Order: sequence, then C-alpha cells, then structure tokens
Amino acid sequence: MKDYETFDLGDIKLLAGKILKSGKITYKTYGTLNKKSDNVIVLPTFYTGTHKRNEGFFGPGRAIDPNKYFIISINMFGNGLSSSPSNSSNQQDGPRFPEITLWDNIYCQHKLLTEKLKIKKISLVTGWSMAGCQAYQWAAQFPEMVKSILPFCASAKTSLHNHVFLEGVKAALVADKNWNNGEYKSPPVEGLKAFGRVYAGWAFSQDFFREELFKKLGFQTAEELLKDWEDDHAKNWDANNLLAKLKTWQTADISSGPIYNNDFQKALKSIKARTILMPCNQDLYFRTKDNEFEAKHIPNSVLKPIDSPYGHCAANPGNDKNFELQLDKNISELLNE
Repeated sequence: MKDYETFDLGDIKLLAGKILKSGKITYKTYGTLNKKSDNVIVLPTFYTGTHKRNEGFFGPGRAIDPNKYFIISINMFGNGLSSSPSNSSNQQDGPRFPEITLWDNIYCQHKLLTEKLKIKKISLVTGWSMAGCQAYQWAAQFPEMVKSILPFCASAKTSLHNHVFLEGVKAALVADKNWNNGEYKSPPVEGLKAFGRVYAGWAFSQDFFREELFKKLGFQTAEELLKDWEDDHAKNWDANNLLAKLKTWQTADISSGPIYNNDFQKALKSIKARTILMPCNQDLYFRTKDNEFEAKHIPNSVLKPIDSPYGHCAANPGNDKNFELQLDKNISELLNE
C-alpha cells in the first residue's frame, strides 16, 4: 500500500524546451494546516532520498514538530516515485526521459502547493544536499512566498569540482557492459555497485576514514562500508533514475531560467527569505567557500558552518548527534522569529 499521494500535473513544458508528458509529483504530508495557513514547512528530497528518508529530520519534540507544523515532503523528479525514467511511458521511459532542472522541480512543487493544497505562504524550506539546493531555488524562484530557508550541506549553484565528481560516478556506472546506453534488458548491477563504491569515498571526510569512524556505524572495516554502499545502489536504485537526477544536480543554478538569465549574483540578491546557510567544513561536495560567497549576496543571511568528520554525511540522520542538535537549533531560530 502506497504511503504517499500523487498530484497529476498534465503535460509540463520544461526549462530545456521539451515536454514532460503526463507528469506527476508525489508527496506526503504530516501534521495539520492551521487556520491561518502559516505553519507550512516544505521538505524536498535529496539525491538518494524519498519522503520516507526525510522523516529523520523531524518528529515530536524536534524543531520541526508535526504537532505544530504542516510538513510537506515532496519527491524530486527522477527518484522513482515522482515522474522518472523508470515509471514513465514508452515515449519517455529510460534514456528518453527529458532533462529536468531544479527550476522544473520547483515550478511543479509550486503548482502542488498552490493548486492542490491551496497554500500561499511557506514558513520554511529546508533540506540536505540536493534538497537544500531546492530550498535556494524556492527562495529565488518564488521570493514572495518563502519566509525562510535553511539549506544544509548544499549550494545555490553546483560548482565545477562538484560537477567533475559526478562525472566520475557516472563513468563508473556506464562502463558496465549491460548499460547499453540506458537500454538495458537487465540492470547494470556491476555499474551500480561501482557507482556506490566511488560515491562512498566522497560522502565522508578523510578524517572519517583515518579515525575509522565507520566502526561507529556498525562496520568493522572500510571494505564493509563500501560493500554496503554497493548493495544499496544495486538493490534500490534504477540506473537511468540515478543519471536523470545526476543531470539535475550538475545543472543546478538558481540563476538559470527567464527571471535572472544566468546572473547569479542578481539571483542571490533577490532572495527575501531569512536565510541560515549550514555547510559542513569537511564536506567534499558542497564547500563552505561557496556558501561564504552566497552569504555575502543573500540580503538577510547568516553563515553557520559546522565541523564534522562525517563530512557530507554528517547530515544523514543518526550519524552525528551534534550536527542534528545544531540543525534543530538553527531551524528553531528561523521558525521562532
């Protein structure tokens, strides 16, 4: 039984020019919308996440408490639940799935909120990694609607180094003999395993491996950790889905589109939301230096970096208790303004 709802979008013209046919966006809500409709929190999903994984970022007694807030957890295109290569029609399935940007994701999420849920204001958009990138996008694309954002381990524009890292994991996947340019008859399992193995080396910091912190996660050796990442990607993810989202990640830039026409500083300066940027100084994907630049140009922003040997995965629920405590503290600061 499905534990989420579906909003039918119809045909959507995408930023790159193509049409997403019979688009759908899936989501789950938690809590109750109050009479003023001013308790809305939006949680987009991260790269290998779904609405289910987002449940680790909120709960009773947490800063985001479903007893106080109406939480909307929205599945990103390409994650296998919203429109994706794996669940689309014959004309747009597999490698024929059109290129989708963060602009397209937020345009459709906005339609969900305004047309289906009848919401006019958002108290907070927050999220980890690609979900955080969507928080920036929300604030730039609909600046009058978003009161505050808190992207953590994310950026408003994918850096060139981040882009190159993604080329590496993509190359590992498509080297599988079964890949067949995305027309695989059976999953490219070895490619998916290689994707996960390479990914794991970047997800944590050098200190994480030096100090053998993988043992705190239940692995006796680094090889056990790598094997776990292999298995997760091979068993739980479709290869075309991963590459569709990877393209979305690589092209992430809040200045793309007709509003800012690639003027990145203008896009940053347009953000009206109260903003807290929360990078991890040991994150190998989303560097603090990028957030420092953003904080200089987003008018009402504060940069609050944190140190963690877990690197990018410091934000993964259950990994680093200190990160979770600081995250909740920062969220509370925004919500209690």
